[in-house]
Amino acid sequence: MSLSNTVISKRALEVVSPRPLVRDGVSPARARAQSKPSLPSRIAVIGNYLPRQCGLATFTADLCEAISAEYGAARLLALPVNDTEEGYDYPARVRWSLAQDEVASYEEAARFLNFNNIDMVCLQHEYGIFGGPAGSHILHLLRGLKMPAVTTLHTVLREPDPNQLMVMEEIAELSDRLIVMSQLSSQILQEVFKVPGSKIDMVPHGVPDLPFLDPNFYKDRFGVEGKAVLLTFGLLSPNKGIENVIQALPQILSKHNNVVYIIAGATHPHILRREGDQYRGYLQALAKEVGVESNVIFHNHFVSPEEMVEFIGAADIYITPYRHEEQVVSGTLAYALGAGKAIISTPYWHAIELLDDRRGALVPFQNPGAIAQKTVELLDTPAIRHAMRKRAYLFARDMIWKRVAQGYMESFSRVRSDRMESPRVQFSARATRKVLNQLPELKLDYLKRLTDDTGIVQHAIFTIPNRGEGYTTDDNARALIFEVLLAQLNKDQLGTADSATANIVTPDLSFRYLAFLEHAFNPAKGRFRNFLGYDLHWNEAEGSEDCHGRALWGLGTVLGRSKDQGLKCATGRLFEFSSPAAMGFRSPRAWAYSLLGIQEYLDSFPGDRDAQKIRSVLARRLLEMYESIRSRDWKWFENILAYGNARLPQAMLLVGSACADDRMVSAGLEALDWLLKTQHCETNGHFVPIGSQGFYLQGGEKARFDQQPIEAAGAVSASLQAYRLTGDSRWRNEAW
Repeated sequence: MSLSNTVISKRALEVVSPRPLVRDGVSPARARAQSKPSLPSRIAVIGNYLPRQCGLATFTADLCEAISAEYGAARLLALPVNDTEEGYDYPARVRWSLAQDEVASYEEAARFLNFNNIDMVCLQHEYGIFGGPAGSHILHLLRGLKMPAVTTLHTVLREPDPNQLMVMEEIAELSDRLIVMSQLSSQILQEVFKVPGSKIDMVPHGVPDLPFLDPNFYKDRFGVEGKAVLLTFGLLSPNKGIENVIQALPQILSKHNNVVYIIAGATHPHILRREGDQYRGYLQALAKEVGVESNVIFHNHFVSPEEMVEFIGAADIYITPYRHEEQVVSGTLAYALGAGKAIISTPYWHAIELLDDRRGALVPFQNPGAIAQKTVELLDTPAIRHAMRKRAYLFARDMIWKRVAQGYMESFSRVRSDRMESPRVQFSARATRKVLNQLPELKLDYLKRLTDDTGIVQHAIFTIPNRGEGYTTDDNARALIFEVLLAQLNKDQLGTADSATANIVTPDLSFRYLAFLEHAFNPAKGRFRNFLGYDLHWNEAEGSEDCHGRALWGLGTVLGRSKDQGLKCATGRLFEFSSPAAMGFRSPRAWAYSLLGIQEYLDSFPGDRDAQKIRSVLARRLLEMYESIRSRDWKWFENILAYGNARLPQAMLLVGSACADDRMVSAGLEALDWLLKTQHCETNGHFVPIGSQGFYLQGGEKARFDQQPIEAAGAVSASLQAYRLTGDSRWRNEAW
């Protein structure tokens, strides 16, 4: 093949370039996300790892070290692949290793990552390191992940076989983003594998940040001082084409008799196991045959990163004489470029890109004469050689590992931003099948597990109480409401054989939650405290208005619905002392929570004039706020949709119905209708509550993440209240 037929035009590459690391024309929300990137806190890197002897192991280890140096070691753990039963003596960063040919190992690794709070997986993909046809075992791991995945492609084939095509297409589908190290890789991904260019990031192969030194600085370490040093390093295999350089040496030595050729690196372990060291033996015999045995130096061991610096440093000319063009990544070539070496290479794909603009010299494949001619030319003209070195060194400043780590983290951040805009369904395989008009069995295991002698714990770590977060009045008030409603449900359904909820009430918990509210009330302030540490010390003298409103809601529910006289008597006193504070509240949610509790109370004790007065004042404030803010496109109480949203129209409907106030009822129905439409997915209609990570400011964009279960509970309750009030089945359907 001629060189002219091999070179790819720059224009062809520019047309299909992957997305740059900084994009133009992004939406304001995306721009804000990019200006303050959300970085993953726990990253798992999957790929070979040192001390396994292969280029991918070196790359993965270098990448992890670079990210660790730039962002902190606590972020990273590694999962390498073992190609031997005994494995390798890995460093502490390796938490789990995959057995190459065991499918179960890949599935177990996915489960391990899922329960270890990993929030980003970075897969280093090479067909040959994973088990199964074309390395298909890795798909079992990717399919099982519940977090985003970014895959770096070390090989991209223009003519894949059917298995390779299938594997790559599924990797592209399962990965949130793909990272490539050359423009041509992006082109092939788009043309052959139909991957959208918008899904591809270009991050170059990393190189050490080395000084620009004279090669003579290192030559004495190898006993070649005073010599002109040619170098090829890396794992030996027949496709490296080293025999072509040996065959070129007689012609080179005829012009420069002080030349030595260093071949540094062990034979590839897989080839060594399969064929032995035949290729090295062939090269040694060839050197002897052509009379250059004394000018060829073999260093037969795996080159560590530290040794690599010295070997490359000693080279006057670095040569990669590879035999085939289908190589989109060469780590050794990248290292030589980063060290500012004069480079001669055959025109495989990665070399064409890296050595463009006279950063190196390309010679045809399998052509010792061309290698000899170019070597002599560079040795004859030090000025040309030095200019080539300088161009290479300056170009590679964007390839140093620090920059590469930043590129990877920017890609990770982009994934997190994309996931916030377009979330993916997770755990769908285990989701409960939804059946309208049929409730699932009610189970209280979790409620009981989170409740101790003090009350219900505020937060959990998966399914166990997080005692470090302590307790809140908010959650104990909610739990009290739940227990009272559950007791009422049990009483109503007592004796029905098919009731899923009959006889599961736990009345002792009602007393426990009420006791917490009693303890939370601060008589000196007339307010409830909210946060109680697990050490049973209060963190404040009074809690928020919302906290107080929820407490009133819980107390009113006990007084309005409970049949336990002891519980009601204990509640009445607390309700009387705590309800006046609501008159001074400024939070519309606190008004709504208080109204829900006061109306529950008035349903059973309608003659209480003090309670009536509080209800009237708070309901009027809520209505007036709605009417002052409401517009044609924004039918809400504030200029922001925040949290606990549905409770505001629910309070309007409940009080408006009790007081026969049509104006209030109409406002509540209108606001609820607008809220439900706002909190539905436009494409398929499912419920999408406003996220607490930013909320929804009028004229802005809806926050998509940190959605809370209280939004679903509130939407159900408000919809059912609208159904009871209007009889319109549309509201009942909304609740289902």
